[in-house]
Amino acid sequence: MRFVHSADWQLGMTRHFLAGEAQPRYSAARRDAVAGLGQLAAEVGAEFVVVAGDVFEHNQLDPQVISQSLEAMRAIGIPVYLLPGNHDPLDASSVYTSALFKAECPDNVVVLDHAGIHQVRAGLQIVAAPWRSKSPGVDLTAEVLADLPVDGVTRILVAHGGVDVLDPDPTNPALIRLAALQDALSRGAIHYVALGDKHSVTEVGAGGRVWYSGSPEVTNFDDVEPHPGHVLVVDVDETDPARPVTVQARRVGRWRFLTLHHQLDDNRDIADLDVNLDQIPDKDRTVVRLALVGSLTVTDRAALDSCLDRYSRLFAWLGCWDRHTDLAVIPGDGEFDDLGIGGFAAAAVEELVVTARAGDPETADDAQAALALLLRLADRGDQGDRGAA
Repeated sequence: MRFVHSADWQLGMTRHFLAGEAQPRYSAARRDAVAGLGQLAAEVGAEFVVVAGDVFEHNQLDPQVISQSLEAMRAIGIPVYLLPGNHDPLDASSVYTSALFKAECPDNVVVLDHAGIHQVRAGLQIVAAPWRSKSPGVDLTAEVLADLPVDGVTRILVAHGGVDVLDPDPTNPALIRLAALQDALSRGAIHYVALGDKHSVTEVGAGGRVWYSGSPEVTNFDDVEPHPGHVLVVDVDETDPARPVTVQARRVGRWRFLTLHHQLDDNRDIADLDVNLDQIPDKDRTVVRLALVGSLTVTDRAALDSCLDRYSRLFAWLGCWDRHTDLAVIPGDGEFDDLGIGGFAAAAVEELVVTARAGDPETADDAQAALALLLRLADRGDQGDRGAA
Protein backbone atom coordinates (compact mmCIF):
# COMPACT_ATOMS: atom_id res chain seq x y z
CA MET A 1 0.00 0.00 0.00
CA ARG A 2 1.31 3.41 -0.98
CA PHE A 3 0.06 6.86 -0.01
CA VAL A 4 1.21 10.49 0.04
CA HIS A 5 1.84 12.18 3.38
CA SER A 6 1.58 15.98 3.33
CA ALA A 7 0.83 18.71 5.88
CA ASP A 8 0.79 22.44 6.54
CA TRP A 9 -0.68 23.57 3.26
CA GLN A 10 -1.88 26.73 5.07
CA LEU A 11 -3.91 27.80 2.07
CA GLY A 12 -4.64 31.51 2.28
CA MET A 13 -1.21 32.30 3.75
CA THR A 14 0.30 35.70 3.01
CA ARG A 15 3.86 36.90 3.59
CA HIS A 16 4.13 40.50 4.78
CA PHE A 17 7.23 41.25 2.69
CA LEU A 18 5.67 40.21 -0.63
CA ALA A 19 4.25 43.24 -2.40
CA GLY A 20 2.51 43.89 -5.69
CA GLU A 21 1.92 40.87 -7.89
CA ALA A 22 4.37 38.66 -5.96
CA GLN A 23 1.81 37.80 -3.26
CA PRO A 24 -0.88 36.53 -5.68
CA ARG A 25 1.77 34.45 -7.48
CA TYR A 26 2.91 32.96 -4.18
CA SER A 27 -0.67 32.12 -3.18
CA ALA A 28 -1.26 30.52 -6.57
CA ALA A 29 1.92 28.48 -6.19
CA ARG A 30 0.64 27.07 -2.89
CA ARG A 31 -2.58 25.96 -4.58
CA ASP A 32 -0.67 24.60 -7.57
CA ALA A 33 1.46 22.48 -5.23
CA VAL A 34 -1.74 20.95 -3.87
CA ALA A 35 -3.34 20.32 -7.26
CA GLY A 36 -0.04 18.89 -8.51
CA LEU A 37 -0.26 16.08 -5.97
CA GLY A 38 -2.67 14.40 -8.37
CA GLN A 39 0.05 14.01 -10.97
CA LEU A 40 2.51 12.75 -8.36
CA ALA A 41 -0.05 10.30 -6.98
CA ALA A 42 -0.71 8.94 -10.46
CA GLU A 43 3.03 8.66 -11.13
CA VAL A 44 3.76 6.64 -7.98
CA GLY A 45 0.45 4.81 -7.78
CA ALA A 46 -0.67 6.30 -4.47
CA GLU A 47 -3.96 5.11 -3.03
CA PHE A 48 -4.76 8.28 -1.06
CA VAL A 49 -3.33 11.48 0.46
CA VAL A 50 -3.26 12.40 4.13
CA VAL A 51 -2.80 16.03 5.21
CA ALA A 52 -1.59 16.15 8.82
CA GLY A 53 -3.09 19.44 9.93
CA ASP A 54 -3.15 23.13 9.04
CA VAL A 55 -4.79 22.69 5.68
CA PHE A 56 -5.84 26.34 5.87
CA GLU A 57 -4.01 29.34 7.27
CA HIS A 58 -6.91 30.06 9.62
CA ASN A 59 -10.66 29.59 9.88
CA GLN A 60 -11.68 33.07 8.73
CA LEU A 61 -10.94 33.02 5.01
CA ASP A 62 -12.12 34.89 1.95
CA PRO A 63 -14.73 32.73 0.16
CA GLN A 64 -12.57 32.79 -2.97
CA VAL A 65 -9.71 31.16 -1.04
CA ILE A 66 -12.00 28.35 0.14
CA SER A 67 -13.46 27.72 -3.31
CA GLN A 68 -10.11 27.77 -5.08
CA SER A 69 -8.57 25.51 -2.43
CA LEU A 70 -11.34 22.94 -2.74
CA GLU A 71 -10.96 22.99 -6.51
CA ALA A 72 -7.23 22.26 -6.09
CA MET A 73 -8.10 19.30 -3.85
CA ARG A 74 -10.63 18.06 -6.40
CA ALA A 75 -7.85 18.00 -9.00
CA ILE A 76 -5.89 15.46 -6.94
CA GLY A 77 -8.44 12.88 -8.01
CA ILE A 78 -7.94 10.31 -5.24
CA PRO A 79 -9.17 10.35 -1.62
CA VAL A 80 -7.70 13.22 0.41
CA TYR A 81 -7.98 13.05 4.21
CA LEU A 82 -7.76 16.45 5.97
CA LEU A 83 -6.83 16.78 9.64
CA PRO A 84 -7.77 20.02 11.43
CA GLY A 85 -4.68 21.52 13.11
CA ASN A 86 -3.84 24.50 15.29
CA HIS A 87 -4.37 27.00 12.45
CA ASP A 88 -7.77 25.58 11.44
CA PRO A 89 -9.14 23.76 14.50
CA LEU A 90 -12.63 22.29 14.74
CA ASP A 91 -13.92 25.08 16.95
CA ALA A 92 -17.17 27.05 16.70
CA SER A 93 -15.84 29.07 13.74
CA SER A 94 -14.30 26.15 11.89
CA VAL A 95 -13.92 26.48 8.13
CA TYR A 96 -14.77 22.79 7.87
CA THR A 97 -18.30 23.34 9.19
CA SER A 98 -18.98 26.48 7.15
CA ALA A 99 -21.83 26.42 4.65
CA LEU A 100 -19.46 27.17 1.76
CA PHE A 101 -17.06 24.34 2.60
CA LYS A 102 -19.89 21.85 2.98
CA ALA A 103 -21.57 22.94 -0.25
CA GLU A 104 -18.41 22.80 -2.38
CA CYS A 105 -16.37 20.02 -0.73
CA PRO A 106 -15.46 17.50 -3.47
CA ASP A 107 -16.45 13.86 -3.11
CA ASN A 108 -12.79 12.80 -2.82
CA VAL A 109 -12.15 15.01 0.25
CA VAL A 110 -12.78 13.65 3.76
CA VAL A 111 -12.37 15.72 6.92
CA LEU A 112 -10.98 13.71 9.84
CA ASP A 113 -13.48 15.38 12.12
CA HIS A 114 -13.48 13.00 15.07
CA ALA A 115 -10.75 11.51 17.20
CA GLY A 116 -10.15 7.83 16.62
CA ILE A 117 -10.54 5.37 13.78
CA HIS A 118 -11.60 6.24 10.23
CA GLN A 119 -12.08 3.30 7.87
CA VAL A 120 -10.27 3.65 4.54
CA ARG A 121 -11.03 0.17 3.26
CA ALA A 122 -11.03 -3.36 4.55
CA GLY A 123 -7.80 -3.93 6.47
CA LEU A 124 -6.73 -0.27 6.42
CA GLN A 125 -7.59 2.47 8.90
CA ILE A 126 -6.56 6.04 9.69
CA VAL A 127 -6.33 6.94 13.37
CA ALA A 128 -6.90 10.69 13.65
CA ALA A 129 -6.14 13.22 16.39
CA PRO A 130 -7.83 16.46 15.23
CA TRP A 131 -7.46 19.78 17.06
CA ARG A 132 -10.65 21.28 18.51
CA SER A 133 -9.04 24.45 19.83
CA LYS A 134 -5.84 26.38 19.31
CA SER A 135 -4.55 25.43 22.76
CA PRO A 136 -5.31 21.85 23.77
CA GLY A 137 -4.29 21.01 27.30
CA VAL A 138 -3.35 17.39 26.60
CA ASP A 139 -1.45 15.17 24.19
CA LEU A 140 -4.19 14.57 21.62
CA THR A 141 -2.60 11.34 20.42
CA ALA A 142 -2.78 9.74 23.86
CA GLU A 143 -6.54 9.26 23.80
CA VAL A 144 -6.62 7.77 20.29
CA LEU A 145 -3.73 5.38 20.94
CA ALA A 146 -5.20 4.01 24.16
CA ASP A 147 -6.56 0.50 23.81
CA LEU A 148 -5.95 0.21 20.06
CA PRO A 149 -6.03 -3.51 19.26
CA VAL A 150 -3.35 -5.52 17.51
CA ASP A 151 -5.54 -7.36 15.06
CA GLY A 152 -3.78 -7.43 11.70
CA VAL A 153 -5.30 -4.15 10.49
CA THR A 154 -2.87 -1.64 8.97
CA ARG A 155 -3.19 1.70 10.76
CA ILE A 156 -1.81 5.16 9.97
CA LEU A 157 -1.81 7.69 12.82
CA VAL A 158 -2.37 11.24 11.56
CA ALA A 159 -1.53 13.94 14.12
CA HIS A 160 -0.37 17.52 14.41
CA GLY A 161 1.89 19.35 16.85
CA GLY A 162 5.30 19.31 18.46
CA VAL A 163 7.00 16.13 19.68
CA ASP A 164 8.56 16.23 23.14
CA VAL A 165 12.06 15.22 21.98
CA LEU A 166 12.20 18.17 19.55
CA ASP A 167 10.25 20.91 21.33
CA PRO A 168 12.22 23.44 23.42
CA ASP A 169 9.35 23.75 25.93
CA PRO A 170 9.01 20.42 27.76
CA THR A 171 6.25 21.85 29.98
CA ASN A 172 3.80 22.18 27.07
CA PRO A 173 0.96 19.76 27.95
CA ALA A 174 -0.02 19.34 24.29
CA LEU A 175 3.33 17.87 23.25
CA ILE A 176 3.14 14.51 21.51
CA ARG A 177 5.04 11.92 23.58
CA LEU A 178 7.42 10.01 21.32
CA ALA A 179 7.64 7.14 23.81
CA ALA A 180 3.90 6.52 23.47
CA LEU A 181 4.15 6.55 19.68
CA GLN A 182 7.03 4.10 19.72
CA ASP A 183 5.17 1.83 22.11
CA ALA A 184 2.13 1.70 19.80
CA LEU A 185 4.41 1.08 16.83
CA SER A 186 6.34 -1.69 18.56
CA ARG A 187 3.07 -3.40 19.57
CA GLY A 188 1.84 -3.27 16.00
CA ALA A 189 -1.24 -1.21 16.91
CA ILE A 190 -0.14 1.44 14.38
CA HIS A 191 2.41 1.19 11.60
CA TYR A 192 3.22 4.75 10.52
CA VAL A 193 2.85 8.20 12.13
CA ALA A 194 2.10 11.09 9.75
CA LEU A 195 2.85 14.35 11.55
CA GLY A 196 2.29 17.99 10.72
CA ASP A 197 3.48 21.26 12.31
CA LYS A 198 7.15 21.43 11.34
CA HIS A 199 7.45 22.89 7.85
CA SER A 200 10.65 21.03 6.97
CA VAL A 201 10.98 17.30 6.25
CA THR A 202 12.00 15.71 9.57
CA GLU A 203 12.32 12.12 10.73
CA VAL A 204 11.56 11.70 14.45
CA GLY A 205 13.27 9.07 16.55
CA ALA A 206 14.59 5.81 15.18
CA GLY A 207 12.89 3.21 13.06
CA GLY A 208 11.78 5.30 10.05
CA ARG A 209 8.07 5.26 10.95
CA VAL A 210 7.53 8.75 12.48
CA TRP A 211 7.86 11.68 10.08
CA TYR A 212 6.98 15.31 9.53
CA SER A 213 6.40 15.82 5.82
CA GLY A 214 6.93 19.57 5.98
CA SER A 215 4.97 22.06 3.91
CA PRO A 216 4.74 21.42 0.14
CA GLU A 217 5.67 25.05 -0.50
CA VAL A 218 8.20 27.09 1.47
CA THR A 219 6.87 29.35 4.23
CA ASN A 220 10.02 30.65 5.94
CA PHE A 221 13.73 31.27 5.40
CA ASP A 222 16.26 28.47 5.14
CA ASP A 223 17.67 28.98 8.64
CA VAL A 224 14.22 28.01 9.97
CA GLU A 225 13.17 25.57 7.23
CA PRO A 226 16.22 23.72 5.88
CA HIS A 227 14.18 21.22 3.82
CA PRO A 228 10.83 22.76 2.75
CA GLY A 229 8.79 22.11 -0.35
CA HIS A 230 8.40 18.33 -0.05
CA VAL A 231 5.81 15.63 0.40
CA LEU A 232 6.50 12.06 1.48
CA VAL A 233 5.64 8.98 -0.55
CA VAL A 234 5.07 6.22 2.01
CA ASP A 235 5.04 2.48 1.29
CA VAL A 236 3.66 0.00 3.82
CA ASP A 237 4.08 -3.67 2.89
CA GLU A 238 0.75 -5.19 3.91
CA THR A 239 1.87 -8.68 2.87
CA ASP A 240 4.37 -8.77 5.73
CA PRO A 241 2.98 -9.08 9.29
CA ALA A 242 5.66 -6.61 10.46
CA ARG A 243 4.37 -4.00 7.98
CA PRO A 244 7.81 -2.65 6.93
CA VAL A 245 7.75 1.00 5.86
CA THR A 246 9.71 2.87 3.19
CA VAL A 247 9.61 6.67 2.99
CA GLN A 248 10.74 8.79 0.06
CA ALA A 249 10.79 12.60 0.05
CA ARG A 250 9.66 14.18 -3.22
CA ARG A 251 10.19 17.87 -3.91
CA VAL A 252 7.05 19.61 -5.18
CA GLY A 253 7.63 23.26 -4.16
CA ARG A 254 8.90 25.85 -6.62
CA TRP A 255 9.62 28.87 -4.43
CA ARG A 256 12.72 29.48 -2.29
CA PHE A 257 13.39 31.79 0.66
CA LEU A 258 17.17 32.22 0.84
CA THR A 259 19.48 33.90 3.36
CA LEU A 260 22.83 35.11 2.01
CA HIS A 261 25.70 36.26 4.26
CA HIS A 262 28.34 38.55 2.72
CA GLN A 263 31.34 40.50 3.98
CA LEU A 264 31.59 43.80 2.09
CA ASP A 265 34.71 45.93 2.42
CA ASP A 266 35.40 47.21 -1.10
CA ASN A 267 34.04 47.32 -4.63
CA ARG A 268 35.35 43.82 -5.40
CA ASP A 269 33.14 42.41 -2.65
CA ILE A 270 30.17 44.25 -4.14
CA ALA A 271 31.01 42.80 -7.55
CA ASP A 272 31.10 39.30 -6.02
CA LEU A 273 27.67 39.88 -4.44
CA ASP A 274 26.38 41.06 -7.81
CA VAL A 275 27.64 37.87 -9.47
CA ASN A 276 26.11 35.66 -6.79
CA LEU A 277 22.72 37.34 -7.11
CA ASP A 278 22.90 37.20 -10.90
CA GLN A 279 23.49 33.44 -10.86
CA ILE A 280 20.42 32.60 -8.75
CA PRO A 281 17.80 31.07 -11.06
CA ASP A 282 14.04 31.63 -11.00
CA LYS A 283 14.35 35.07 -9.46
CA ASP A 284 10.62 35.74 -9.72
CA ARG A 285 10.02 32.77 -7.37
CA THR A 286 12.89 33.54 -5.00
CA VAL A 287 12.93 35.66 -1.84
CA VAL A 288 16.41 36.80 -0.72
CA ARG A 289 17.29 38.08 2.73
CA LEU A 290 20.78 39.61 2.94
CA ALA A 291 23.01 39.68 6.01
CA LEU A 292 25.71 42.20 5.12
CA VAL A 293 28.63 43.23 7.32
CA GLY A 294 31.72 45.30 6.66
CA SER A 295 32.96 48.82 6.06
CA LEU A 296 32.46 50.75 2.82
CA THR A 297 33.33 54.14 1.45
CA VAL A 298 30.46 56.39 0.43
CA THR A 299 31.22 55.64 -3.21
CA ASP A 300 31.09 51.89 -2.61
CA ARG A 301 27.91 52.22 -0.58
CA ALA A 302 26.30 54.05 -3.48
CA ALA A 303 27.40 51.21 -5.78
CA LEU A 304 25.88 48.69 -3.37
CA ASP A 305 22.59 50.60 -3.26
CA SER A 306 22.50 50.62 -7.06
CA CYS A 307 23.14 46.86 -7.13
CA LEU A 308 20.42 46.10 -4.59
CA ASP A 309 17.97 48.42 -6.32
CA ARG A 310 18.39 46.50 -9.57
CA TYR A 311 17.92 43.06 -8.06
CA SER A 312 14.97 44.17 -5.94
CA ARG A 313 13.12 44.60 -9.24
CA LEU A 314 14.04 41.08 -10.38
CA PHE A 315 13.47 38.94 -7.28
CA ALA A 316 10.07 38.26 -5.72
CA TRP A 317 11.57 40.17 -2.78
CA LEU A 318 15.09 41.20 -1.80
CA GLY A 319 16.08 43.07 1.33
CA CYS A 320 18.46 43.25 4.26
CA TRP A 321 18.08 41.25 7.46
CA ASP A 322 18.36 44.16 9.87
CA ARG A 323 19.36 42.12 12.93
CA HIS A 324 22.30 40.61 11.05
CA THR A 325 23.35 43.56 8.90
CA ASP A 326 26.08 45.89 10.14
CA LEU A 327 27.57 48.07 7.42
CA ALA A 328 29.73 51.02 8.43
CA VAL A 329 30.05 53.79 5.85
CA ILE A 330 33.28 55.75 6.25
CA PRO A 331 34.22 58.41 3.69
CA GLY A 332 37.58 57.61 2.09
CA ASP A 333 40.49 60.01 2.00
CA GLY A 334 40.15 62.33 -0.97
CA GLU A 335 36.81 60.82 -1.97
CA PHE A 336 35.24 64.26 -2.42
CA ASP A 337 38.26 66.20 -3.70
CA ASP A 338 37.24 66.04 -7.38
CA LEU A 339 33.76 67.49 -7.13
CA GLY A 340 34.87 70.86 -8.45
CA ILE A 341 33.29 72.87 -5.67
CA GLY A 342 34.79 75.41 -3.31
CA GLY A 343 34.00 78.01 -0.71
CA PHE A 344 30.99 77.47 1.49
CA ALA A 345 29.94 74.28 -0.38
CA ALA A 346 33.36 72.71 0.10
CA ALA A 347 33.27 73.54 3.80
CA ALA A 348 29.83 71.98 4.09
CA VAL A 349 31.06 68.78 2.40
CA GLU A 350 34.01 68.62 4.77
CA GLU A 351 31.68 69.02 7.74
CA LEU A 352 29.52 66.13 6.41
CA VAL A 353 32.63 63.96 6.04
CA VAL A 354 33.66 64.63 9.62
CA THR A 355 30.15 63.87 10.86
CA ALA A 356 29.95 60.69 8.81
CA ARG A 357 33.26 59.46 10.21
CA ALA A 358 32.33 60.29 13.80
CA GLY A 359 30.02 57.27 14.05
CA ASP A 360 27.33 58.99 16.13
CA PRO A 361 24.23 57.00 15.13
CA GLU A 362 21.98 60.04 15.47
CA THR A 363 23.87 62.07 12.87
CA ALA A 364 26.22 59.76 10.94
CA ASP A 365 23.49 58.04 8.91
CA ASP A 366 22.07 61.35 7.70
CA ALA A 367 25.54 62.63 6.82
CA GLN A 368 26.37 59.42 4.92
CA ALA A 369 23.08 59.61 3.01
CA ALA A 370 23.72 63.26 2.10
CA LEU A 371 27.21 62.43 0.83
CA ALA A 372 25.92 59.49 -1.19
CA LEU A 373 23.29 61.72 -2.79
CA LEU A 374 25.95 64.31 -3.56
CA LEU A 375 28.07 61.69 -5.34
CA ARG A 376 25.09 60.46 -7.38
CA LEU A 377 24.19 64.00 -8.42
CA ALA A 378 27.79 64.74 -9.33
CA ASP A 379 27.93 61.50 -11.36
CA ARG A 380 24.74 62.45 -13.22
CA GLY A 381 26.20 65.84 -13.93
CA ASP A 382 29.36 64.31 -15.38
CA GLN A 383 27.28 62.01 -17.56
CA GLY A 384 25.22 64.97 -18.79
CA ASP A 385 28.38 66.91 -19.67
CA ARG A 386 29.76 63.91 -21.56
CA GLY A 387 26.46 63.52 -23.41
CA ALA A 388 26.42 67.20 -24.41
CA ALA A 389 29.96 66.91 -25.70
